Amino acid sequence: MKRIEIICMASACLIMAACRIKTQPAVSQTKEKTVFQTSREWRAITDVRSDVAIVYGTPDRRNMTFEQRVESWRDHGYITHFMTGIAWGDYQDYFTGKWDGRRHLDEGQVTQKGDTIWHGHMVPYIVPSLNFLKYIKEMVVKRVIDAGIDAIYMEEPEFWMRGGYSDAFKREWQDYYGFPWRPQHESPENTYLANKLKYYLYYRALEEVFTYAREYGKSKGRNVRCYVPTHSLVNYSSWQIVSPEASLASLPCVDGYIAQVWTGTSREPVFYNGVRKERVFENAFLEYGSMESMTRPTGRKMFFLTDPIEDWPRDWADYKKNYQATFIAQLLYPMITNYEVMPWPDRIYGGLYKTCATCETKENIPRFYSTQMQVMINALNDMPLSDNKVSGSQGIGVLMSNSLMFQRFPIHEGYEDPQFSNFYGQTLPLLKRGIPVSIVHIENTGYTETWKDLKVLIMSYSNMKPMKPEFHENIARWVKNGGILIYCGKDIDPYQSTMEWWNTGENSYATPSMHLFHLLGLAAGQTPPAGEYPSGKGKVFVLREEPKDFVMKPANDRIFFSVVDRAFQMTSKSQKTELKNSLFLRRGAYLIAAVLDESVSDEPMLLKGLYIDLFDPELPVLTEKHILPGEQAFLYDIQTVKDKSCPVVLCGASRIYDCKHEKSSFSFVAKSPANTTNVSRVLLPHKPSKVTANNSPCNFSWDEGSHTCLVKFENSPDGINVEMEW
Repeated sequence: MKRIEIICMASACLIMAACRIKTQPAVSQTKEKTVFQTSREWRAITDVRSDVAIVYGTPDRRNMTFEQRVESWRDHGYITHFMTGIAWGDYQDYFTGKWDGRRHLDEGQVTQKGDTIWHGHMVPYIVPSLNFLKYIKEMVVKRVIDAGIDAIYMEEPEFWMRGGYSDAFKREWQDYYGFPWRPQHESPENTYLANKLKYYLYYRALEEVFTYAREYGKSKGRNVRCYVPTHSLVNYSSWQIVSPEASLASLPCVDGYIAQVWTGTSREPVFYNGVRKERVFENAFLEYGSMESMTRPTGRKMFFLTDPIEDWPRDWADYKKNYQATFIAQLLYPMITNYEVMPWPDRIYGGLYKTCATCETKENIPRFYSTQMQVMINALNDMPLSDNKVSGSQGIGVLMSNSLMFQRFPIHEGYEDPQFSNFYGQTLPLLKRGIPVSIVHIENTGYTETWKDLKVLIMSYSNMKPMKPEFHENIARWVKNGGILIYCGKDIDPYQSTMEWWNTGENSYATPSMHLFHLLGLAAGQTPPAGEYPSGKGKVFVLREEPKDFVMKPANDRIFFSVVDRAFQMTSKSQKTELKNSLFLRRGAYLIAAVLDESVSDEPMLLKGLYIDLFDPELPVLTEKHILPGEQAFLYDIQTVKDKSCPVVLCGASRIYDCKHEKSSFSFVAKSPANTTNVSRVLLPHKPSKVTANNSPCNFSWDEGSHTCLVKFENSPDGINVEMEW
């Protein structure tokens, strides 16, 4: 996440910890469903009750070592993992020369003007040299594993596109390419080569560090798992940052990712129908989709992150609205069941933010919001895997590549892609019509699983390029076996002629798409005009329009959508493209819905049944729910409970332990952070005559229609013992 919490450095060497703590026992990964990250020790106000506490950073504090911080969370029942930055962090002992006697501030990322790109005071974004990686291994990774931790997260491998001018980068260029450094601003080819090197440097960095972590872990008899918390490819491309992204999914030393998607990334304005504005839900849906696509064929673990606030200071109402939008977007991927429920709980529970957009008054998180947030988090602890599909026409995908990050900055020869619109031009016209468009990573086209259930693939080389010819072979094979490909673009951007495999050696194609068209059997040696072409058992549609024009110009996506519609209907004679203004999914007892604005209609969605509204901190029981355009809903379907005679806590703002059912009573222990309010709805066979919390009378109300009892009390991390009698 784009933030840093200031941590006091210990004067002693990091490996000389004040105490050594016992190794935590091996834990089944199935018990590591929900996590959060924190740089602080356990505190009653931040006892989030997820499965895992990810302890951030190794620096000791004045009165507490890193090892003691870890132990404080274990003492309260948490599995402990570890996270730190790989592109920045509290590594002042490296930069100032305390580690090896040499200063290394020259290893920061530097702009054309000669300015270092900083993440904080004395914390530059790093050109990850082999010497820096040696420091990370010896001073960070080794200490963490010695503390008994067996899961390590190296977050945000980021190299800014505007960087690439430091002496450290110039040295890496010479070593990688074998010829002297070239300024990236001087030509498209230099830009492409510079960003390709940045991409490689963090690929190498993670491979080096994670390989060491695994080997050192084995020497200690532990199976160390390694994860990469990273923004989505959509966001990095939009924000002009280079990172390895999808290529890491096939590295043996990488066990998975955290998808760092939250309000701050998803509120980046985008174009649609000629209007540039925030479209948080749609952006989040596409960001999570690009992350899910990275591990879909490999089965690696993926955590989806949401943040109840964001880095930029705003008001509580703004945070709540956008948290709901991103939260629903993540739940619309039923194949993902692991979640980082929040970063930095101290900031969320202890931070002061505006009470309204125009107010100067600041307060801690309102009780209604913390209650709602904890209801949502506890739902994530329970959220099941599901084979259900999001409502709408399935099987339409858009191709992405890591090379999207290679040609965003600087602008060359006047060709611009404002707000990453060449991507949104292929996706928003579908999503806004209620089509749950999927993302396909070109780097994963060699996996059979990538092509499962895919019917229509949309692609363009207006904003990316294929890094290997094998990718084209994979695509051509799929088309000839019956797939339908839609290619959009005029192939006019200045990166088409970059020195790459398609125009070097035995290849002499003017553009990369010509190589693909050649494999598909279309107009060998020529550029096919717009039209429809057979290819084996499949079809190829060529659209000679830049995808960005579909969203940057008002009402200009109709031709694009008509081609997609025709292609989709060709996949089955009885199949029609379903147009609607909503997305809907059922996951067990949970109903997840989003109604889109700027869509095919302004009709609200109406759901009828017996529901608990999980976005309302009062947890009301509803028989119908109206969802307006631009809104989302999160409901618990009471009718899915099969045994109404068995008491159960259906939902609530605390995690539930030690449930006991007697003939005429039900009891449980509820745990949640201090200074928060619990609201729980409990299914009971009969109306209770008495409800107590820690042996004191407790406020409750009964809903006869649902046979549920609403109970309220103040939370405690030590646990509140609730007893209900009838």
